Amino acid sequence: REFPGCGNIVTFSQFLFIAVEGFIFEADFGRKRPAIPIRNYFIMVAMFFTVSVVNNYALNLNIAMPLHMIFRSGSLIASMALGIIILKKRYSVSKYTSIALVSLGIFTCTFMSAKQVASDSSLKEEDGPQAFLWWLLGIAALTFALLMSARMGIFQETLYQKFGKHSKEALFYNHALPLPGFLLLAPNIYQHAVLFNQSELFQVPVIGLTLPIMWFYLLMNVITQYVCIRGVFILTTECTSLTVTLVVTLRKFVSLIFSILYFQNPFTGWHWLGTAFVFVGTLMYTEVWNSLLRRRRRHKEQ
Repeated sequence: REFPGCGNIVTFSQFLFIAVEGFIFEADFGRKRPAIPIRNYFIMVAMFFTVSVVNNYALNLNIAMPLHMIFRSGSLIASMALGIIILKKRYSVSKYTSIALVSLGIFTCTFMSAKQVASDSSLKEEDGPQAFLWWLLGIAALTFALLMSARMGIFQETLYQKFGKHSKEALFYNHALPLPGFLLLAPNIYQHAVLFNQSELFQVPVIGLTLPIMWFYLLMNVITQYVCIRGVFILTTECTSLTVTLVVTLRKFVSLIFSILYFQNPFTGWHWLGTAFVFVGTLMYTEVWNSLLRRRRRHKEQ
């Protein structure tokens, strides 16, 4: 919120922290050989790095954070579509209905955000079309990242089926191998490091250490991101890519609600309707209702 373009320094800090931790505790300072051939990690890393950077840059293209979260929750559609194309999977009518609901929800939110961008009174009249074009570019970037993320999930699933479950190893290589790529973003990272240094001072509770508040925010972000991504990588070894996508989608829903309430982001009734479609569709896909009914029947029979 303070520095909308600071996505690169945030991502770099997350990758660096996880890579250092993995180098010490998983790779044993480089002495442990990977169980999965390194070339497979290079392919996965290329996808992972691309998705992270593209999603960050989308926030600079007139994409509001709530729309960003809702749009990315459509990864369920992308995973299903690529599963049909690549893995030749087939699904029931209820599954396709749920995907249609998710698609409708995302379209509703996207369309309403487009109207907000076009009618933003704070924009000068001559800047309106330009702002709308940047917004369209942001939507294109999010769509590309969505499909790339789904393809990466399917690739991970096939790797684990072939070579076994190695979540900690995958976590380390997915964050260590892309680090040289951040050299391309070095000027932007340095620029925001300078801006962070200029933010107001903050005294860390308990420790009593005083530092610029943006560095404190970044530290908290890195720690919570480590806990989050560690859990996701463990989940990828235990479940299919679609199940992982579902869990991450529901986590994004909690983030979305927090973003709207705490940061007071603009959210209309249409946005709420779109959000409802997205998450009702997600619940339909997982057949939560059917499993609850089965449990109730078993309980009555007992």
